Amino acid sequence: MTSLAELALLLVVVTDFAVLATSRLSACIRAVAAQGVLLGVLPLLVHQGISLYTIALGAGTMAIKAGVLPWLLRRAIREAAVRREVEPLIGSVTSILLGATALAIAFAVASVLPLPSAETSLLVPVALVTLMNGLIVLTTRGKAITQVVGYLMLENGIYLFGLTQSQRVPFLVEIGVLLDVLVGVFIMGIVVFHINREFDSISATRLSELRE
Repeated sequence: MTSLAELALLLVVVTDFAVLATSRLSACIRAVAAQGVLLGVLPLLVHQGISLYTIALGAGTMAIKAGVLPWLLRRAIREAAVRREVEPLIGSVTSILLGATALAIAFAVASVLPLPSAETSLLVPVALVTLMNGLIVLTTRGKAITQVVGYLMLENGIYLFGLTQSQRVPFLVEIGVLLDVLVGVFIMGIVVFHINREFDSISATRLSELRE
């Protein structure tokens, strides 16, 4: 694995912690967009040689993860007129500590896994920590939009796992995953808008108060 690939993977982890450390929704969206850019260039850096497949995969990933999805999320926060995660279940310091624990666990688990090659040795722990940090955001933040960010981070971790087998995975499978995420975020944006319009709140915890 080249030094550029290692730097890109390190920056992916930095964007994970950037999301954990902030309560501003716009900052979370910028961090996940930056992560999308990094995921777009990684197929060109991780494996030796550049093919039409890796170029198409990288371009499609960057367009959707760094372009379309952040745009939909920004539109959602404008429609919902919300800027901050007002009532997170845990604070930013605790979130960072959980993220650091997830990082240690990820490298410990990756060290005992049979990795396919030395080229992908760093991909697995970074994929694990991104997936776990996505779960942390998804389960500890109250705003529906922030939970979408956590879902995207989780999917980004799965995407990084896929890069370990990117030479064998059919192109249509990767496109299918990206389209699933696109549809999911699009639907969530509509849901957030209607929740805010009807109930004047997009806090997921308030949904437990709904009654027939």
